[in-house]
Amino acid sequence: MKLLRLRVGQLRRFREPVEIRGLEPGLNLFAGPNESGKSTLVRAIRAAFFERFKSGSMDDLQPWGDSSAAPSVELEFEWQGERWKLGKRFLRQKRCDLEIGGRRFDGEAAEEKLAELLGYQFPGKGASKAQHWGVPGLLWIEQGDGQELREPVAHAGPYLKSALGESLGDLASSAGDGLIARVEAERAKLLTSTGRPTGEYAEVLRQHEDARARLEALDRDIAAYRQQVDRLAELRRLRAEDAGRPWDAYRRQAAEARTRLAEVQGWRQVREREAQALEHCAARQEHGRERQAAFARQREDLQQRARERDLTGRRVAELREDQPRIEEEAARAREDYRRAEARVAGARRQARRAELAGELDRLAPEQTRWAADLDQARTVQARLQSRRERLRGIQVDEAALKQLRSLDRTLAGLDAARQSAATRLAYQLLPSQQIRMGDETLAGQGERLLLEPVELDIPGVGRLRIRPGGEDVADLARRRQEARDRFDALLAGLGVPDLRQAEDRAEQARALGEDIRLDESLLAGLAPQGTQALEDRLVQVERRRQALSEALAALPPAQAGTAGEAGEPLDEAEAERGLESARERLLAAEQRATRHEQMLGLAEQAGRTAQAEWQRLQDAIQAPERQEQERSLAARLAELRAQEATLRQSLDALDQRIDAARPDILEQDAQRFSRTADTLEQAAEARREEAIRVQSGLEALGAHGLEEQRADLAREAEFIGRRRDELKRRAEALDLLLGLLRAGRQALTRRIQAPLQRHLNHYLQLLFPQARLDVDEDLLPERLVRPGADGPSHEALDALSFGAREQMGLISRLAYADLLREAGRPTLIILDDVLVHSDAGRLDGMKRILFDAAQRHQILLFTCHPERWRDLGARVVEMASLRAA
Repeated sequence: MKLLRLRVGQLRRFREPVEIRGLEPGLNLFAGPNESGKSTLVRAIRAAFFERFKSGSMDDLQPWGDSSAAPSVELEFEWQGERWKLGKRFLRQKRCDLEIGGRRFDGEAAEEKLAELLGYQFPGKGASKAQHWGVPGLLWIEQGDGQELREPVAHAGPYLKSALGESLGDLASSAGDGLIARVEAERAKLLTSTGRPTGEYAEVLRQHEDARARLEALDRDIAAYRQQVDRLAELRRLRAEDAGRPWDAYRRQAAEARTRLAEVQGWRQVREREAQALEHCAARQEHGRERQAAFARQREDLQQRARERDLTGRRVAELREDQPRIEEEAARAREDYRRAEARVAGARRQARRAELAGELDRLAPEQTRWAADLDQARTVQARLQSRRERLRGIQVDEAALKQLRSLDRTLAGLDAARQSAATRLAYQLLPSQQIRMGDETLAGQGERLLLEPVELDIPGVGRLRIRPGGEDVADLARRRQEARDRFDALLAGLGVPDLRQAEDRAEQARALGEDIRLDESLLAGLAPQGTQALEDRLVQVERRRQALSEALAALPPAQAGTAGEAGEPLDEAEAERGLESARERLLAAEQRATRHEQMLGLAEQAGRTAQAEWQRLQDAIQAPERQEQERSLAARLAELRAQEATLRQSLDALDQRIDAARPDILEQDAQRFSRTADTLEQAAEARREEAIRVQSGLEALGAHGLEEQRADLAREAEFIGRRRDELKRRAEALDLLLGLLRAGRQALTRRIQAPLQRHLNHYLQLLFPQARLDVDEDLLPERLVRPGADGPSHEALDALSFGAREQMGLISRLAYADLLREAGRPTLIILDDVLVHSDAGRLDGMKRILFDAAQRHQILLFTCHPERWRDLGARVVEMASLRAA
């Protein structure tokens, strides 16, 4: 089977028709990015074959948002030397047409013909599903489904087995399979399909298990009875020992331990009080030492104050010696600054005189330019006023002109309508005959349009009165007259005889308006604020020139002996730099004088302060009260050191007594003896209650006759065991016989599977040399066998990686296609983005396989990764080029 042409229209992404021609008999590669329409083409092919044209559930084929679209698909292909043409339209104007050579089929007959050819079936109602797709569902791989084989093979199974020449259904109807069915029925009475017991066999097993469980329960009851007898004797012996109340002695020992622990706790309280006293003594000593350190720091401060007093005295003497020199430097700086100021003033007067003269020279051409602009602006303004007056005389109302154009179109339309609705009078008179129509004489042949009632005079016959068009013509005439009246009224309002003159006046007004805008633009450039502003500006320039002349004349004449005015030019910037330098020198001299004065004042103040501080500390240290405080503090510190030694000796003695008593062990002894007493007393009470329970249980069991019950049950269990063994032997015999029969049938099945196995091995050798892919009796690949260093490895197909399963799925489909081709069945292979999980090495092997299969089958490969398939040996069809076509 070779697909020749595909055309789709109004289908999903393809709102406009798209047609593909010139398909190769082997490989055909379609490439494009995601959402470019590849899957839409695949869906179109599937819809053409699988979907009923009458189905109302094909809304997914319509372009998004276009509920009125009628998706259509047209296919042409060759099979066995004949050209097949298929056309289907869905949802709107539904139809199905099939042409084979010169034979035509339509509707459901065409659909059944296609299903019979390709090996699939249609659903009873609704959309087609995978279980209906048969052979095409196996050979047409949808995106992401390449690794799935079980369901497609199951749906295509009857067609594949038919292609092999025999089917497993034929085997099942043979005498051998009849025997297998009978053995399976007998076995099913005793065993399930998984070998588990069922029916009578399962019931006997259940009875035997129940009897065994009851025997075990009775044995447990008998053993428990004997154990309880022994336990009751033991409990009575222990109860006799509990009569002496041994736990009382342990409670006395616990009380003695708690008394000793209370005595040790008293020692701990005494130790805590003495430890607090020791901490208080240490704190008082620390306070005394801090006061002694403060007295020492005061004596050190007195010595520091004496050194500072001497230092400030020397500093005041040095500053007083420098004061005359600093005052002389400040006086020289003031004189230099005065001379620099006079030099700058002369330079500024010289610069002002030059500035005024230069501005006078600059304003002369400016005054000339403003005068010229004013003359030109006055000329343009006069021309603009004249043109505006002319525009007012010819201006046409644009709204009225627009309405006039609309009425003209309306009149033309009404005239056309009248011509269309008018009665047409066609006449063909004999050469010697004529008739009169109103004032007109008609002869020969011709045609007239009758828009108004007319009378025809026929010599020798009479008069005909014709009223054309009925009410429509009259209504059109009235409407035309109304439109004409409005049209004439507008012409009169505009003062023009017709629309052409109105258009001419509008064009003249437009041209004049353009001239006015040009003049306005020119005037805006010459006088943005008006001619009056230009006149004002010219007056301002003239006044400015006069003011400059007056200012130049008012400047004082140059004074002899003054630098810059006696004749030599003086640079104002240089003079200002000299003034700035003199100012900086003066400022520095004044700052030095001020700083010297401040430093002298601060030094004198520091000397007075240092003397006062020294005197204050000297008086405080030599005071009698201070001497008494130091003596008293030394005596108190000696007493505190003696008290600290006594307290430390007492604490050491208490620590030794507490450690020797071991309070932690005493507390543990009290807990241990108390728990021992409680445990012994609780155990005695528990044994008393247990003895009562055991006595009651023995009395209840002794009344049941356990030994007699066990003997009866043992006889019943022996009978059920003999029946179980009998059914077990029968079930095993039937299971063995069924296995032998199935083995024979499997040998026959392997002979039937040989053609498919041959094709699988052919492709597999191109990917895995010396490997094979085993298939089961349903013709489904189940195991990949590959050679290895430790012998052949057997891997279930489902246990392979996703990429490997995808590769095995494609190889299997190509083998099925070869099988169908040998059986004379049509094949077409469609692959939508397959092998996306294959590595580079495996992909190269799969390309060899695809190229080999393309020698026998037509393959349509759709991909969004064209770079991976460049070396496939097929022409790449870009999806963008299809859409553009």
